[in-house]
Amino acid sequence: MDAARMRAERLRSHRLTAPAPTIVEAARHMLATQAQEFWGGRWALAARTRAGRGGAEPTVRDVDAAFDRGELVRSWTMRGTIHVIPAEDLAWVLSLTAARQLRQAATTHRREGIDDAATARAERIARAALTGENRLTRRELFEVLERSGVDTSKQRGYHLLTRLSMNLVLVQGPVVPREDGPTREQHFVLAEEWITDAATPADPAAELFTRFIASHGPAGVRDFAWWSGLPLGEARRAAEAASARLLEVSEGLYVAVDRPRRSASAPVVAALPSFEEYYISYADRSVACAPAFADRVGPGKNGMVRAVILARGEVIGVWTRSVAVGRHADDPVPELFVEDAATDAEVVAALDRYRRFITG
Repeated sequence: MDAARMRAERLRSHRLTAPAPTIVEAARHMLATQAQEFWGGRWALAARTRAGRGGAEPTVRDVDAAFDRGELVRSWTMRGTIHVIPAEDLAWVLSLTAARQLRQAATTHRREGIDDAATARAERIARAALTGENRLTRRELFEVLERSGVDTSKQRGYHLLTRLSMNLVLVQGPVVPREDGPTREQHFVLAEEWITDAATPADPAAELFTRFIASHGPAGVRDFAWWSGLPLGEARRAAEAASARLLEVSEGLYVAVDRPRRSASAPVVAALPSFEEYYISYADRSVACAPAFADRVGPGKNGMVRAVILARGEVIGVWTRSVAVGRHADDPVPELFVEDAATDAEVVAALDRYRRFITG
């Protein structure tokens, strides 16, 4: 399969040229959408959702409403990285990925003095504070822990939260309201109280591989192993178990049997967020981005992956924006690598769609 066709098929699988009818359906299709930058995870879903009745495009408020209704949550689902995920899918995904994530973090946890006893103590305190559908911001939860004698200084508090989240005790659910612009944070809540309708796939590993291919294909086992953080042997077994649900379109590359229908009105140029799934989810990213530009996108030394501008599925530049109070309405600023890959009007239209999203 040549690169142009690969990009076209991946744009379709990612619902960038075949947008979903709602934010929640976009999230279900993607399963886990990278979102350590909260604004980025929300925009990734909106960019995959078509306009509603009357042509109204989804806004950040629409995404936040899905969190407030309990349909979406955010947690450390794989690779030690935070994702947006449908609430119904969190438990079974963590059943596959949490133990490995915790093993990989063991050295850090030992350095921070976080053992089973410390985790159990933090869990008891968090449960007492949050039981009864109470909710706390990260700062408020740290204050509760500190008052009970639990040290949250430096990175210790963060790693306690990640460990409790991977153990399915805590989850980031409802959005912290903010009147002067889009919020940057969510409340922590108890997972068992917030998530009331958990899915239970018959074969979670096969389900994970199937959902990955549906949202990222054409892709293969090595892509899945990278994306999920699972060992290659487990990834191969998951692929074998899911084979009846997929089509092999090229040697070792799969797509879903039922793929979303492309939209004739989908723009050919898109401005997508930092840590974008279309770019970062593959063992080989050269299909989406020419190797000559990879260092300008990332990940760099600070681990950041910059927000990208795509033309027909190929990275042609990056863009910057502010989510600071009073500056979120500022025009995003493009930095193009390839000047003739898109018109000025196409780039402006792509960035305007984001500006309408963040200010809506």
